[in-house]
Amino acid sequence: MRTLLRARMDTHTANEAIRNGSMGATVQEILEQVRPEAAYFTCMDGGRTCLLVFDMRDSSQMPALLERFFLDMEAEVELIPVMNADELREGLGALS
Repeated sequence: MRTLLRARMDTHTANEAIRNGSMGATVQEILEQVRPEAAYFTCMDGGRTCLLVFDMRDSSQMPALLERFFLDMEAEVELIPVMNADELREGLGALS
């Protein structure tokens, strides 16, 4: 299932990761593990935020995918099922 992962990193923890030089490597390792079709980085709700769109084949993947955000970045994480335009058209077509 196409999923949007929103991870808002703890400011203090992310500041420390930037100061000690580990932020880049941590983000790269997460991207290699999740393999998102899209990855965006921004500021939301006053904090550094990562938005990843990826295919979650099974809910059993959640611990492996999310623990890096919780442990390394003390992030607040949300997982949201999403559709692209083609999937929306297909879903709407099933209504008729």
